[in-house]
Amino acid sequence: MATDILFDLDGTLIDSSPGILASFGRVLAAHGLQPAVPLEASLIGPPLATTLRQVSGTHDEALLARLVEAFKQDYDTAGYRSTEVFPGVAAGLAQLAAAGAHLFIVTNKRMAPTRKILDALGLARHFAGIHTRDETEPMAPSKAAVTQRVLERYGIDRGRACFVGDSDEDAAAARENGLYFIHAAYGYGAAGIKAGSLRLDRFEDLPGLIEGLEDSLDYFP
Repeated sequence: MATDILFDLDGTLIDSSPGILASFGRVLAAHGLQPAVPLEASLIGPPLATTLRQVSGTHDEALLARLVEAFKQDYDTAGYRSTEVFPGVAAGLAQLAAAGAHLFIVTNKRMAPTRKILDALGLARHFAGIHTRDETEPMAPSKAAVTQRVLERYGIDRGRACFVGDSDEDAAAARENGLYFIHAAYGYGAAGIKAGSLRLDRFEDLPGLIEGLEDSLDYFP
């Protein structure tokens, strides 16, 4: 069993799209705006300000700042409550933890709703660390930077660790930190399957997939 497994959150462990998209819609309407692009799950993943700039179409930095704050207020009180766990996640995390793996969250999501969601869904207890871009001041510039900080903080052996995520950004965070990438193909992202990485179609297959890697001669490049 891999010693350390880093997980993206949205689109990998949880389906947060209903709540996020509803919050986007309410915030835009409250500011007299129409969505500049369709409000769909593929938007989810990048930092909040980046996505709000895209969905609002605004180039007004002051307006964008107001939209960001309005979204935080709406999502942290109402939107997050619509989050659901993907099938197989709860049992799969419990199985991995019981087998001795150390599990970590690495997400662009802010810490406040991340904690609320993990606590509400009963998942927080499985993780040795929960890490976000906004847990430091200044905010981490990227998910890759958060990943690097996690590896250094916990003394993680890159040769015995992997990153599980659904997006190109997740794949990049793994690649830039020398981690094996497992693509959660059921998620929101469009991460391509590069040579040497694995495709995960159902979360319940992850424990067996990781165990299988240990029997491979090319385990974790």
